[in-house]
Amino acid sequence: MPAAEKEAVDLDTIRVRGQRLNTYQVERSTSATKTDTLLRDVPQAITVITGKQMRDQAVQGMADAVRYVPGIGTTQGEGNRDGLVFRGNSSTADFFVDGMRDDVQYYRDTYNIERIEAFKGPNAMIFGRGSPGGLLNRVTRTADWREALNLGVQFGSWQKRRATADYAHPFSDAFAFRVTGVHEDSEGFRDGYEAMRRGLNPTAAIHAGENTLITLGYEYFRDERTADRGIPSYATAFDGTRHPVTTDRATFFGDPEASRADVEVNAFNALVEHDFGDGTVLRNRTRVADYAKTYQNVFPGNVNAAGTTVALSAYNNATDRKNLFNQTDLIFSATTGAVEHKFMTGIEFGRQDTDNLRRSGLFALGAGSPCLNPTGASSCLVPLTSPTVSPIVVYANNSSGGSGDARNTGAAEAAAIYAQDQIEFSSQWSAIVGLRYDRFDVDFTDLRTGVAADRRQLSSSDTLWSPRVGVVFKPREDVSLYASYGMTYLPRSGEQLGSLAFNSQSLDAEEFENTEVGAKWEIRPGLTAEAAAFRLDRSNAAITDPDDSTRLILLEGNSQGVDGVELSLAGKLADKWQVIGSYAWLDARTVRTVGTTPAGRVLAQTPEHSFGLWNRYDFSDRWGVALGATYRSESYATISNAVTLESHTRYDGAVFYRFDERFSAQLNIENLFDKAYYPSAHTDNNITPGAPRSAYVTLNFRF
Repeated sequence: MPAAEKEAVDLDTIRVRGQRLNTYQVERSTSATKTDTLLRDVPQAITVITGKQMRDQAVQGMADAVRYVPGIGTTQGEGNRDGLVFRGNSSTADFFVDGMRDDVQYYRDTYNIERIEAFKGPNAMIFGRGSPGGLLNRVTRTADWREALNLGVQFGSWQKRRATADYAHPFSDAFAFRVTGVHEDSEGFRDGYEAMRRGLNPTAAIHAGENTLITLGYEYFRDERTADRGIPSYATAFDGTRHPVTTDRATFFGDPEASRADVEVNAFNALVEHDFGDGTVLRNRTRVADYAKTYQNVFPGNVNAAGTTVALSAYNNATDRKNLFNQTDLIFSATTGAVEHKFMTGIEFGRQDTDNLRRSGLFALGAGSPCLNPTGASSCLVPLTSPTVSPIVVYANNSSGGSGDARNTGAAEAAAIYAQDQIEFSSQWSAIVGLRYDRFDVDFTDLRTGVAADRRQLSSSDTLWSPRVGVVFKPREDVSLYASYGMTYLPRSGEQLGSLAFNSQSLDAEEFENTEVGAKWEIRPGLTAEAAAFRLDRSNAAITDPDDSTRLILLEGNSQGVDGVELSLAGKLADKWQVIGSYAWLDARTVRTVGTTPAGRVLAQTPEHSFGLWNRYDFSDRWGVALGATYRSESYATISNAVTLESHTRYDGAVFYRFDERFSAQLNIENLFDKAYYPSAHTDNNITPGAPRSAYVTLNFRF
């Protein structure tokens, strides 16, 4: 029968049941360059924490996610927020979700996350201001025409109780739906600690024509927990340094009932993509997010010289922020002679409205009070051997005279234009060249009592040029050698937009420059190794004018420098053996005296050596085991270098069993040998003890 006369045949619709990637290795990313690019073609150190890794290690937060990432550490975050150290630079704001800024201080969850991408060094050309040492970008699970219904239940040590759900369904060729959720009600190894989490994230995908895709999503997330500031250090040095006090790991210093942190996030996301064909794509993203954050803590301070009492302090803080961001990117290709180009141009607009209020606590003293001091209500002296107390505290905004507790409101507006060219000179040589221009304006109102009228309304305006240059040489297809340069800025309003002051509003932003060389090697299909060596410099530090103590001026030259080497390995060593390996060497120091901080100080919570190795081996289709180890050499709690966090090695393990295609279980044991250690700190007297040996069982149901 002639082709023109053949009858059309209706075929049954085939639905693909979603399968999660069962590997620790990822080959491509669209976030690093805003184009779909092989990671080994990106001249930058990048680590991807895959969904498989998060499930196997039972990762539920950002601190656990970066445990095996070279060059990134954690801070305490005052027990109320994520805090990471990227190549020696501490940050609570360098977090993104699907490439959009998510910079409010809170603890993020992984219930709706497909993978987490860790980008090292300045990333301003793609992501904008900030991120001097790196950033985390969370890629969310969205509707994508896969069929799935997955339920997870976890229980274990310290009354751990957590449930997650992931439902996805394609209703037609034009419409798909997905919703993920979490509910957790747990306790912890610290006395009086509690944590509750609730999250719901529905998304919808719509084919609006053959070449246009619209993805809409909304997330509600609530995190309530005890704000735990850890333990203090002794006032007296031993062997040349101070150490955390000797106490039971469970002992809470302060009042756990009165130390609470609560955040509520409501966020709407929209993505519109149109494919014109021939590699030309127009993409627009919008994120509207409302954050309401409060926390209160009664926490430890100085221990007396005799080592018998510790001073407690108290305050609470409220932050409300509304974020609006919109990005538009155009991606297209062109050829000039034998040279191929992939261009990406874009614009971004953003507005952030922030209200801050802090109130200090005064303790009730005298008869009936647990405080030993008869006067000085701003602190409460309690015995070092029994520091868990429930004092009466009165909170008030103490900002008389134009100083003290923060009370302010502000609006930050950003507008940016950027362009990037991914150039392929030949099969061996390629380059990335990009430039971004940001206009960043802040209007800030200082509402503290006693601030002079002419110093109440503050403003700053920064014009930021952020270049990115990288060259890649591929001696063969599976090996890339690269060199790169990047730059970013931190405006005087600070990463949380609340640091603007009368004497700093006119100063230029701090600058960060990163020079890096590296290599990436696909050892075998599914197994990659990376190495990077870098120098990261910080400049434009503000110091007091030696001729006028009321003015700040910029310090010429660099104030901090970080030299480092990072190594990583991820993927399959054999069909049944998967591995994650990491090592970092960091020499992170001040190089000039800034204020009271002299040159030569080691940057806070930046160990010289860190190492991680995680192995999973599957004996059969049903049974598997895993063993991991992480090592951190000694570091300092703060830039004072007065208190040392000693080196430690922690071992973790897991056992996996799959009953059938629909039901599996796993047992995770953390800190197998019950090592006593201190993973992070906030100050010299707020040091977090590591958790004792813990065990968690997770049951996974797939329908």
